[in-house]
Order: sequence, then structure tokens, then C-alpha cells
Amino acid sequence: MKPNCTNPEWVGRSKCAVCDVRNFVLFSGLSMNEMDAILQPIDNLHVPQGTVLYTQGTAAPDVYTLRHGLIKLKVDLPNGGQRIVRLLRPGDVAGMETLVGERYHHTAIALHDADVCRIPREVVLQLDKTSPSVHQALQQRWQRSVDQADHFIVALSTGPAEARMARLLITLGCDGTLSETLLPSREDMGALLGITTETASRIMAEFRRRGLIHIEKGGCLDYDHNGLTLLAQG
Repeated sequence: MKPNCTNPEWVGRSKCAVCDVRNFVLFSGLSMNEMDAILQPIDNLHVPQGTVLYTQGTAAPDVYTLRHGLIKLKVDLPNGGQRIVRLLRPGDVAGMETLVGERYHHTAIALHDADVCRIPREVVLQLDKTSPSVHQALQQRWQRSVDQADHFIVALSTGPAEARMARLLITLGCDGTLSETLLPSREDMGALLGITTETASRIMAEFRRRGLIHIEKGGCLDYDHNGLTLLAQG
């Protein structure tokens, strides 16, 4: 991972105030003066595909906000397998368990090249005491994490495999709101849905054969939203 913000000459420092996801991350309610005061300890990182941001069970000194890309949170199972419990997209926050003094609950891995901001826990805790907007944002983020976990349990772990796959594609943005959506690998799709990699590949091939999706360069394009919705309801 390559840090940027700790370099005072980094040209990207001036862009923090106009960050594309600033209104969705923890510090959206801060004034320009408050932003300037906290900027120095925060690193903006380019995270190549496959990079591990942090590992389950290790000490948790930082939280992360995702500006671009896709990150998976996985847990290791006693039988040696893994289960992906959540996907993070731009605007999401990872590692919030550090704010209550716990170790990381998951392993966070970049599914595609990602752009993240790494924020020391002390910065967030101090602002939580002094800034009502940050406190409110933290409460909202906790609730959003709970809602996302509930969604993954209900939508991606119940029903026929085809229905779960359709719900996953809709969750990833194949709903008419995005022109292109980053897709996980077939192995990661299987880990998300509790099915084998082979089953995930077979279902995706069937979706393509039926004209429900057209995939190009990792993007979900020319999809049939009505068809996916019907399958998701099944």
C-alpha cells in the first residue's frame, strides 16, 4: 500500500475537502478548519487488488473509509474454510470495532484496486468527544453495518442458489443505477452465497445464456433488471 497524505507536498491533500465520498464518510459534517486540523494523521492509500488491509484477530489501531473499489470482509472457519460476511463499497467504513477497543473481527481484502483513507482510532475517538456531527455519523455507521449484516444473512444465505445470485448482483449495483459494476470472482461469489465455486460459475454462465447479464472487463453491463428481480423474489 502506498501512503499519500503524510507527505505535505502530496497534491491530493487539497482534494480532501472535495472528496467524492466526503458526504458519505465519517467527517462529512466537519468545517474546513476542523478538516485541516485532523488531516495530517490520515493516510490516503492506493491498495492493489488482493492486498490485505488487516487480518482477523490482530490489534486494531485504525479505521478505513473506502473511496473507490471493492473490499471483502471474511472470517476464517474452524474447518479451514472461509466465509465472506460483507462487501464494502465507496463510502463504507471498515474496522469500526477498534473504536470499542476490540481486535479486528474480520480480514479485509481488496477485491479490486482500491483507494482508501486510513484513520487512526485516536483521531476518531477525540472527534467523537468534541464534534456532535462525528458522534452522530458514528452512530449511523454502526447502524449501517448492522443493516448490511442483516441483509447478507437474509438475502444472500436463504432461498435457491439462483435467487441468491440475483440478489447479490442487485446488491452490487445491477439495478439500473450504475452503468458498470465491479464483480467479485466466482470463488468469492461462492463464499458470499454459501455455494461452491463451480455452482457460482454455472449460474453466471446460465444468466449470460438467458440474456440476464452481459459481462465485459469485470463490469456487469446490459443486464435485465426485471429478470433479475423476478429471480431474486424466487
